[in-house]
Amino acid sequence: MSIATLRRAVEQSVSGLPRAFWWLWASTLVNRLGAFVATFMVLYLTLERGESATYAGLVVALHGLGGVISSIGAGVMTDRLGRRPTLLIAQTSTAATVALLGFMRDPAAIAGVAFLVGMASNASRPAVQAMMADIVRPEDRVRAFSLNYWAINLGFAVSSALAGFVAEYSYLAGFLGEAAMTLLCAVLVFVKIPESRPERAAAVPGGPKEPEVGLGTVLADRRFMSVVGLSFLIALIFQQGFMGLPAAMATSGFSSSDYGTVVAVNGVLIVALQIPVTRVIERRDPRSLLIVSALLAGYGFGLTAFAGSLAVYALTVTVWTLAEIVNAPTQTGLVVRLSPVHGRGRYQGVYSTSWSVAALVAPLMSGTIIDRWGAAWLWAACAVLGTVTALGYWLLMRGLPREDPAVRAPAAGAPKRETAVTG
Repeated sequence: MSIATLRRAVEQSVSGLPRAFWWLWASTLVNRLGAFVATFMVLYLTLERGESATYAGLVVALHGLGGVISSIGAGVMTDRLGRRPTLLIAQTSTAATVALLGFMRDPAAIAGVAFLVGMASNASRPAVQAMMADIVRPEDRVRAFSLNYWAINLGFAVSSALAGFVAEYSYLAGFLGEAAMTLLCAVLVFVKIPESRPERAAAVPGGPKEPEVGLGTVLADRRFMSVVGLSFLIALIFQQGFMGLPAAMATSGFSSSDYGTVVAVNGVLIVALQIPVTRVIERRDPRSLLIVSALLAGYGFGLTAFAGSLAVYALTVTVWTLAEIVNAPTQTGLVVRLSPVHGRGRYQGVYSTSWSVAALVAPLMSGTIIDRWGAAWLWAACAVLGTVTALGYWLLMRGLPREDPAVRAPAAGAPKRETAVTG
């Protein structure tokens, strides 16, 4: 590919998106540049503090439980209070609790503060996704979600490599660094990002009122809840890159910097491939993309059972990273298209629970399996989960029409959606 062709592809990928999106993108990048706790908590507990994999799994599970609880509440806040206030509350709370966690020494205190960190850090997710859907045109959303995911992983690639060496020097420095970067992110949101929550249209005299979207509406949406369930399964697989993989590498004698180097492959590949791959897949059949991504994720982790060197670990990370690249924008775009305009916060909140519950279950799953039966059984379980998830996507989407009649002519009392769901 020539330099001119590459430049043209980059320009086409970033052009036409509003300024507010780029400030939100920048805040995401700043936030991920400071990521430390989610990546190195297991190593901090097992290597630095000498705790068991089971205890480390319990603490990280409490972190995930905090996220489960906050997802729904943050979704409601996003719709009622607004996207910007919810972001500011989440980010300042995250900065405070992460800094506090670095000073905790008692095992019970560590577990309790980890729970608070999980609540605070996950509360920003529904607001970010809803704001992005608000400010970006429907035809540009898959591209925008890919660019945002690219920013997440650009920050992750840099922070993982650097944080691994920071951890060799001082874990406390890592906690305080994340707190500082998260606080900087909150300042950026406060100064540069306006509120984006859509205003409700005034009711026409004598006409029907716009239906309210409550949590009951979301939970009764069977198609959407099926997507949430499948998202949980694939999230459970992906979480093993940050739960099971560091624990397995630690038990095999690898250091925190070894893990940081290996897992940085994930971020580097996404930075290099996310945008060009998105240009290829954004017009493709989403059902095929979701099925393929589930299989790549499951069997990518399954191959880890045969890893004995950093090179082979890096190869397995490459396989499941390709699954992430395909799955992330495809699934997020589907979720937004299934979400009513004035219920985006609640829908995103419920969707976020799939990842939060996975973050709760994954460390318990990995810690228990590794301690009792060994890491090979964990990687076999991932292969099985990938197969089940692929089958679930096939069953869910094989009857999905290319255009949903309910979108063209919503039934009385049904929440309106912006676009058809294509498949």
